[in-house]
Amino acid sequence: MFLHWKPTKNHQQGFTLGEILVAFFVFGLVMSGLLCGYVQVNRMSELSAMSLAAQSFAEQGVEEAKSVQWDFVRWPDTNANSQDPFWTPSNVNFTNLPAQVDTMDVPTSGAQIYVTNFVTVSNLNSSFYVNSNSPLRQITCYCVWTFPLDGSLVTNTAIALRAPDQ
Repeated sequence: MFLHWKPTKNHQQGFTLGEILVAFFVFGLVMSGLLCGYVQVNRMSELSAMSLAAQSFAEQGVEEAKSVQWDFVRWPDTNANSQDPFWTPSNVNFTNLPAQVDTMDVPTSGAQIYVTNFVTVSNLNSSFYVNSNSPLRQITCYCVWTFPLDGSLVTNTAIALRAPDQ
């Protein structure tokens, strides 16, 4: 025998006000979670795209420094009259090249995003490599830019080693 509930005239089937309020509350929580997740994914993808563009700009600074002709015939006794732009006095172990400022190649709306490359060239100590007669220099490029959504400074770094015959 099955019991079936049949509404009478005074009892109609439906939801109570409390059940409807709880359903709206749960729906609001789910939708706010989805919206916050979408905003965070959008922010991270924008940061990733800008970081990749800045890394390319840092690599460009390293390539420019590597393309300069190195006067290795007079190394390490180069003097200030040499055409070697990486000339370093004996008491200084690095050379700072002038900073380069450019705009980031990422499509954005609003103000342009500026990036600055700081290139440093340093002589490596002979203990870092096997043949102490051959010179070796480290080219380091720091690309500094500002993330527009929160205003934080971000630095991308590219490092390369260069011998005179490269």
